Amino acid sequence: MSKRPASSSRTDRKAREGRRGTGNVRIFDVAKIAGVAPITVSRAVNTPDSVAPETLRRVREAIDRTGYVPNMLAGGLASSRSRLVAAIVPSITSPVFQETIGALADTLAEAGYQLMLGQSGYADSYEDELLNAIVGRRPDGIVLTGVTRSPAARRRLIAAGIPVVETWDLTRAPIDMLVGFSHVRIGAAVAEYLHALGRRRLAVVSASDERARRRANGMIEAAARLGIGSLLEAELPASMASPPGTVGKGRRGLAELLTRHPSIDGIFCSSDMLALGVLTEARARGVSVPDQIAVVGYGDLDFAADVLPSLTSVRVNASAIGQLAARSIIERVQGRPVTQQVTDVGFSIVKRDSA
Repeated sequence: MSKRPASSSRTDRKAREGRRGTGNVRIFDVAKIAGVAPITVSRAVNTPDSVAPETLRRVREAIDRTGYVPNMLAGGLASSRSRLVAAIVPSITSPVFQETIGALADTLAEAGYQLMLGQSGYADSYEDELLNAIVGRRPDGIVLTGVTRSPAARRRLIAAGIPVVETWDLTRAPIDMLVGFSHVRIGAAVAEYLHALGRRRLAVVSASDERARRRANGMIEAAARLGIGSLLEAELPASMASPPGTVGKGRRGLAELLTRHPSIDGIFCSSDMLALGVLTEARARGVSVPDQIAVVGYGDLDFAADVLPSLTSVRVNASAIGQLAARSIIERVQGRPVTQQVTDVGFSIVKRDSA
């Protein structure tokens, strides 16, 4: 069994003593163990490409041995950078946003930035509180899900001067930069798609959050233009549920609609989870999909191609949203001009058996 050299043991002991005395291991402790100057440790942490490979190896071994955690805030004060980007999503468990979060984190990591994730829920007031906490920590950038409509939040973000990318939505007046698509156009495209299939008695099963409502309203308005908005009632029948959409809410939505309008022949669901509930309830009631009712979802989640019948769904390039948002932040932080302030990634309807 090998033993550490006495000098190494004494150095490790001094590092531990420094930790007990100050509350943490200092950069000087790491430098002493690695046999380099403290500035070299700093470079190894912040700009590893500028350090010789053998020196970098010794510094990293010293960091591993001591458990040293760089004070990125102190480094940020000197360089005006925290190397942190904050992202806010309504739900960190929602499969709809997972591809965006993954692509955002990976693209940032490649450039030496870390992602800090916050969950806002679906209430604007909580998002405002979360934004206040995040802005106070001065990240290098902020990525938001949706367009910020709170005047107070917009003022705070503009005044902070932190690069901001709004995503998963579209507006002509973003706070700073935007990568997204039009929810209204999605609803209209689904109405036109179902109309082209010969469906004339349409309905909506939707969550009640603001973006889902705009998809539903887009469909309702397009149906009216196509002359099918008043076949069942003055406005397209809709079943609204509190977000997030679930299979159970989808089942209850279809049950409610069929009670009011048993002749419905086409349904747009504001999420694939709601659509899965609609398919489940239809099967339980002996309602044939798509022969009696065509069903279209939103999100094109992994299960959409494998359920029975396979689910026709609106696909959005979620990975592209994450990648483009990250690149916009990086370019702005590094002082390069962002060539496109607003990027519309569009969408497509993936045709499968349900419609």
